[in-house]
Amino acid sequence: MKKIGYGMLIVLASVLLHGCKGTKVATGTAVQKLKAEKIIANHYTKSFNYNTLNARVKVRYEDADKSVSPNVTLRMEKDKKIWVSAKVLGITVAKALITPTKVSYYEKITNTYFDGDFKLLSEWLGTSLDFEKVQQLLLGQAIFDLRTEKYQSDIDQQHYQLVPKKQLALFERLFLVYPATYKMHTQQLKQHSEKRDLTITYESYQKVGNQDFPKNIHIRAVEGVDTTTIQVEYRAVDYNPKVSFPFKIPSGYEQVTIE
Repeated sequence: MKKIGYGMLIVLASVLLHGCKGTKVATGTAVQKLKAEKIIANHYTKSFNYNTLNARVKVRYEDADKSVSPNVTLRMEKDKKIWVSAKVLGITVAKALITPTKVSYYEKITNTYFDGDFKLLSEWLGTSLDFEKVQQLLLGQAIFDLRTEKYQSDIDQQHYQLVPKKQLALFERLFLVYPATYKMHTQQLKQHSEKRDLTITYESYQKVGNQDFPKNIHIRAVEGVDTTTIQVEYRAVDYNPKVSFPFKIPSGYEQVTIE
């Protein structure tokens, strides 16, 4: 079996998540101090409500060795499926289908595929990953359920800041929330023991069905001296359309290993 290829990183990163200009959230007025419980409650009240989505997305992936910019079609069925098709120069190069129990992927350039569960991906990433986290990341929501813990609130540069009163043993978490919409501005996870730092920044939002939906997402992952950046730009989002999820791993492809 072959090791994981960078194409898989592109597709998974684009669904796990500085593009062109979008609708910026106004932060010029003074922010009223609120208790953490109120901020969290408002965040979930403002959750994007949908049944299905069909979006055109521009993704730019860059690390020390490579830089690629596929055009991605993203389809979602709430709590059930996330489907991704990546194209370069109009040619489909990879597809992925994610469900609550399974992650499947294949890449045409290397004739490789992955077909497994979130446990394998979690071990590879070094942090717990599941369907809900991926779905929430794409919608501008907290990837952790903020309602299950106690948080301390503050104001940082005209944003609400949320920090757990008791951090997890494996990594530290910090969240910044837009005060006007209660959508996520920044989600930051740090693993000091592994020298890992993941920062997800929602630089701008747009209106989709009169609801706030991400426009530009910037993801920065640091591990030791290595830095990977991913820029996600939603160029068009169709709200509650009829969608299909065609996916079949071609015969003759070789399974990748995650190391």
